[in-house]
Amino acid sequence: MRDTEREETYPDLYSKLASVGPYGVAVGHALITMVEPHPGHERAYHRWYEDDHFIAGAMAMPWMYAGRRWVATRDLQLLRYPAKSAIAQPVTDGCYITVYWVTSGRYDEHMRWTVGINKRLNRDGRVFQQRTHVFTAFQDHEVTVYRDGVSGPRDFHALDHPYSGLVLEVIDAESPEQRAELLEWLRSRHLPKLLAGSPASMVTVFRPTPLPGDRMTYVKQVEGVDTRLTLLWFLEADPRECWEEHFTGLEAAVAETGLGRVELVAPFIPTVPGTDRYVDQLR
Repeated sequence: MRDTEREETYPDLYSKLASVGPYGVAVGHALITMVEPHPGHERAYHRWYEDDHFIAGAMAMPWMYAGRRWVATRDLQLLRYPAKSAIAQPVTDGCYITVYWVTSGRYDEHMRWTVGINKRLNRDGRVFQQRTHVFTAFQDHEVTVYRDGVSGPRDFHALDHPYSGLVLEVIDAESPEQRAELLEWLRSRHLPKLLAGSPASMVTVFRPTPLPGDRMTYVKQVEGVDTRLTLLWFLEADPRECWEEHFTGLEAAVAETGLGRVELVAPFIPTVPGTDRYVDQLR
């Protein structure tokens, strides 16, 4: 160590990083990852993800401040539509989904960390290979539409609040130019109308971002970056109890606008951390 200047150590760097840059509570970005464990590996995948990867590969990272896992049992998988989906082939693929919130303005820093830690996890043999990424993308937050105005949980609470269900809806605009128009129609007309009197407390809307070139090879590059919108409906009821009344026919309303098409509507219920509940109900 030089007499005139102490060498910079890792603790020094951590204190410097914490003292600069955005650190608000807003949902700036999300990681949404829907995965299909290979047949016969369901329990092993579930235990690896919950016991190791959810923490070491996600929640322990800087600026990823909330996360929650959800599952689609076979009866929930069979509610999905459309049958010919650009997201899942077959449409029942992807029985687990995990959603994470990332601090607004911290996407670039988080991505540098996530690429580095996942390379390390892979090198150390801590990446479960018997799985397929059906729909995995980092996404930028566009808007949140609330059913109850200013009362109730906010979007930054959504992954901690004990919601009973989640519905993933993916819509592709007909062109990049029409995505902004589609988003405005969703925000101002479509979603407020559907939320009124529904079991959904809020809908968060995101647009996907391309994954970095140095991502892990088992995660395919994101499609629809210029045209796609991803909606997350947070439900206060089990989706099976309200599916017919509130979630069938969503594709028709979008198609009528001429702005886009629904590529997936898929319901989930929350996993129960520390248990293997629902693992035997996936097939």
